[in-house]
Amino acid sequence: MGCVISNLSAKFAFFPPQPPTYQIKKQEDGKLNAIYTSSSMPLTSAAGGVDDGGGGGGCSLDVLSICTKRGSKIVAFYLRNPYAKLTVLYSHGNAADLGQLFDLFVQLKANLRVNLMGYDYSGYGASTGKPTELNTYADIEAVYECLQTEYGVSQEDLILYGQSVGSGPTLHLASKLPRLRGVVLHSAILSGLRVVCHVNCSFCFDIYRNVNKIRKVKCPTLVIHGTEDDVVNWLHGNKLWMLAKDPYEPLWVKGGGHCNLELYPDYIRHLYKFIYDMETMTTKTRLTKIKQKLGLPKKSNPGKSTAGCYCCCIKVGQPSCPRCPKPRCTKCFGRPKCPNCLRLRCCCCFNWNYRCCWWPKRKHADVKLLKCPSCLKCRCFSCLGKCGKCSCC
Repeated sequence: MGCVISNLSAKFAFFPPQPPTYQIKKQEDGKLNAIYTSSSMPLTSAAGGVDDGGGGGGCSLDVLSICTKRGSKIVAFYLRNPYAKLTVLYSHGNAADLGQLFDLFVQLKANLRVNLMGYDYSGYGASTGKPTELNTYADIEAVYECLQTEYGVSQEDLILYGQSVGSGPTLHLASKLPRLRGVVLHSAILSGLRVVCHVNCSFCFDIYRNVNKIRKVKCPTLVIHGTEDDVVNWLHGNKLWMLAKDPYEPLWVKGGGHCNLELYPDYIRHLYKFIYDMETMTTKTRLTKIKQKLGLPKKSNPGKSTAGCYCCCIKVGQPSCPRCPKPRCTKCFGRPKCPNCLRLRCCCCFNWNYRCCWWPKRKHADVKLLKCPSCLKCRCFSCLGKCGKCSCC
């Protein structure tokens, strides 16, 4: 039943370009090459030739064919920037394929100084299979595995980018990677059904339930959305931003629609700021940020005393026994003001079998522990006589 519902939803949710805007051809050396369908011209020639390493411009393109666990062979483009510290995994929107987005990939790679991996879902472009929700999940998982094995990209150096429908597989993968560097949601959706009608609950036939998965994403999340988006309402992006665990400063493009946000100067400017912050963010910074959100107290320095507290300054003469009473500060009048200072506590309730660090070692090894409460009333340490009321000694 679930497969029938998924296939039915896919017919109304996915609109791959027909015919595809590019084709894949195998060269004599065994490498794959992508050419435009309309002009039979390689994509790299239209993007300005081969990158010579100067500033990350031009195009250094790897065309890949990746097998997924659901039997599809998807096409992926990997664009390398020699100055990159991070890698962006780009999941594109609904009615587009890699041929249409290639120029954008080149610009993002150069302007943001990142390596960029884009891929076509099953049934899109030159990828085989049919576009379904489960297939797109398998697609992005296969691409991520390829980044790990072929290019050595760890999740700490990876940023997931999801546009429109691409926010579904993006959040699916992001919810499974706890050490991911960051997530970008571009014109993202709360769920497939919520795009069509305004509902506050999920149904079995709903797809891409991002409203639930966003709560599992632990890394910084940037939301970009146009205020005049007539396909996916701005409220989708706003709700996702409010539900994010670590929301980054959002970008609400005033007057922006669904497919034209890249044309606004604020888009590349704000995205560059996010990438830069992710590059400079260290593990120590992330841990400090998490502690601040959880409200955890800062770790005190044992070499320095607490400001305004004299009790913490008493270090000399303190017994090693943790239960022994500590010397009290005269300036606090016997009552320490610092909540971390230990109060006067009786050491083991005059337990004679317990050797306190302040008391001298007993000379008589045969002294037994008094069990009768009345035997402890006098609290005399010199009297070791037997109790007359019982046989506790």
